[in-house]
Amino acid sequence: MSGDPGLERRYRQVLRLLPGYYRQRWEEDMVAAFLDSWLTGDPEDDDAILEFCKPTWPEVASVAALAARLYLGATGAPRRYFAWGQAVRNAVLAVILVHAVLGLEMLVRTAWSRRLFGLPAPPASLAVLSPGGVLPTVFYVVNVAWIVIFAALVLGHHRTARILAVLTIVPDLVALLQAQLTGVVPAPFGPWAWWVLFNLVPVAAMTAFHRDAPPAARLPWLLALPAGYLLVYVPVLALEATGNVAWLPDFSGLLCVLAALACLAHVPRAWSRRATGSGVWSLTLVLLAAVFGAFRIATLGAYVHDPHLLTVSLAELVILVAAAALVAPDAARAQAATPAPPSPGTIAA
Repeated sequence: MSGDPGLERRYRQVLRLLPGYYRQRWEEDMVAAFLDSWLTGDPEDDDAILEFCKPTWPEVASVAALAARLYLGATGAPRRYFAWGQAVRNAVLAVILVHAVLGLEMLVRTAWSRRLFGLPAPPASLAVLSPGGVLPTVFYVVNVAWIVIFAALVLGHHRTARILAVLTIVPDLVALLQAQLTGVVPAPFGPWAWWVLFNLVPVAAMTAFHRDAPPAARLPWLLALPAGYLLVYVPVLALEATGNVAWLPDFSGLLCVLAALACLAHVPRAWSRRATGSGVWSLTLVLLAAVFGAFRIATLGAYVHDPHLLTVSLAELVILVAAAALVAPDAARAQAATPAPPSPGTIAA
């Protein structure tokens, strides 16, 4: 390892992906291990290896995966990385909860329309037909699958949740690619903004759920699914049944309103000097506001020719930004002031 430092320099460049605290402690050992895996003991071969060889793609990928786990820290990580890790995990659970609530809403409407469990027939405006044809059936299965993914993630079956989530977002991608080629989006699949922000991003962010991550608070998250349905979609069904649909914001507007209300509800805790651990949830809410706000911006194009709806949509965005700004200072402090990581086996807040 005392020859030409070319290969060593390349490994050190790759290791810059790692957080500074980890690199400072382990860089020398990692470089030595990487170089030892190359060296043969023959001076001429080793000189050529050190001069011309480069880190392999699997090695680079393994370092990148390690960096993702470290930046989205867990038990024992420095406070800054632990706060980001917890916030990302909470945000991913919240976004997948949105999917799960939509899946539950589809199940309820279908059961009601088919008058299962002795239910009376719904109003005509709320009735849905059973899925017929390949695309509607796939859409139905995808929505229901998110309930399983959410439960698996909350219960700690992270690998199962990741595999199911990757499979679940494929039909949407296929439909969008078909739309790019044919110019027709096969109903009822959504736009690119939805797929990127609510499918691709949270599935990629599931990297934060690694083996060192503290478990989620199971009971609160599991209760959030029926509570979310009762608090959001029961009023929506009531408004639709009474013909007052005009009172409803569109879906991206509804997300903005919900995120703004969550920020406002968290303000007393975020501003309290005695509250502990509030910064992680403040950071979580800021992340969610960023995702929901980006989706609101991406959907504004649908209202370019309707000044009233465009004004309403911009007002929803302004309200969201203002509410997120109230908890943003606490989110910024979270990186330095969040409590020490819990010991293994402790349920995270």
